Amino acid sequence: MSEDARLLANHRVHVVPVVLALANPPWQRDVWLNPSALEGLDHVFHTLFDDFCDADEPERYLGVSLRSDEEVGLMRQLGAALTAAAAEVPNDTDAEFLQASVWPEVVAVAGRLAQVMVTNDLRELAELLDDAAVPDPCQTVRGTTGISGGQVGGEPGSGTVSPQITPAIPPEHP
Repeated sequence: MSEDARLLANHRVHVVPVVLALANPPWQRDVWLNPSALEGLDHVFHTLFDDFCDADEPERYLGVSLRSDEEVGLMRQLGAALTAAAAEVPNDTDAEFLQASVWPEVVAVAGRLAQVMVTNDLRELAELLDDAAVPDPCQTVRGTTGISGGQVGGEPGSGTVSPQITPAIPPEHP
């Protein structure tokens, strides 16, 4: 894995969960409004604006924590929605944020961004896997073991393999 790919993965492991949390109102109520929980909106803001991205100017994070121009545009929209919510919140509490009039917009944009980010990550993962190294189950020939490709039940010395079947429980001997 290249250093650039490693950096991107290290940033995304922080950014993607925060975006997913912003897209999930039941989780927000269960976690952010729980006084014993360690995570809250302060963590979200630090992740998206300070530590692993800049939601106000996300273009410079393309290739660092964002994979595509679409992600950059949606991150900018999310940053604007979060900033608008913060303007409505006089005491800066998580409960106030969840009651802000623009909070549904935060959730909607985060949902779109989460979908794009997860799709892009899955696409990247698929590209990392070498298609040749993963056998296509549809290409397995009938009568083969699927492991070695040899014919099942062949005669010794015939170039085919016989399956080795071992019972799960050894038979009892009298």
